[in-house]
Amino acid sequence: MKHNIFNVLIINRWFVFGIILAVLLVIVFTAGAWFSRYDPYNASFSPLSPPSARHWLGVNDGGMDIFSELMYAVRNTVLFGVLSAAAALALGIFAGLTAAWKGGLTGNILMRLSEVIMSVPPVMIMIIVASFMRPSAVTLAFTLSLVSWPTTAKAIRSQALALRERMHVRAARDMGGTSSYIIVRHLLPELFPLYLIGFIAKLRMAVFMEASLAFLGLFDPARKSIGSMIRYALQYYYLDVWLNWLIPPVVCFSLIIMSITFLAISLEEVFDPRLKEI
Repeated sequence: MKHNIFNVLIINRWFVFGIILAVLLVIVFTAGAWFSRYDPYNASFSPLSPPSARHWLGVNDGGMDIFSELMYAVRNTVLFGVLSAAAALALGIFAGLTAAWKGGLTGNILMRLSEVIMSVPPVMIMIIVASFMRPSAVTLAFTLSLVSWPTTAKAIRSQALALRERMHVRAARDMGGTSSYIIVRHLLPELFPLYLIGFIAKLRMAVFMEASLAFLGLFDPARKSIGSMIRYALQYYYLDVWLNWLIPPVVCFSLIIMSITFLAISLEEVFDPRLKEI
């Protein structure tokens, strides 16, 4: 089944664009972070120096090399998104499969809990937590996952309810298969497409959320992030820092969101029959 899914995706133009762009971004920024000439926290250079052979994007107001700062900022933003998306997906899979298989009181409690969480905008919770508790980036990533799993859980539950009534699942149950065996052997692998869609959707939201919170100054000021770079660069717009300090993080952020969006569009086109082209 996974091979069939890959064969369908590989001919989808959005999937190809997204994969190519994502791979290029990973190669460029991973290599850039490894081979940066300077430590992004090295503040020994002349502040606000223009681009040169030594400093490709110049130096920021704190005397740090902007190119090195950008490489680490992109890496931190993407890692935040991946961590939050993976945790939200794991919670959504657990809650969705448990609610579908157990049903009854357990299923009702999980679904009512998900509805309560969905009624509160995640951005408000994140702003409150970041403002008053000042947690680490890892803690904020897990906090975001705690308020973003319900949509994935509901989608997985609805598909698992239909899947549990199929003949091979009913046969496994009639032959004495335990709940854990049926979930791991049948339900979990057969819902694989939903995991891809859920992960990509949460990744896009988490990356955008991280950049937004950093732009608002709600992360550790010493932490490198795309949002914080844009925030600090805007304070010196009158010094013509647009090309070397402001535009690079904006372009990088746009490319990251574009690559994730291309992947999301391709997955929705392939796995949602309502969106397939006629």
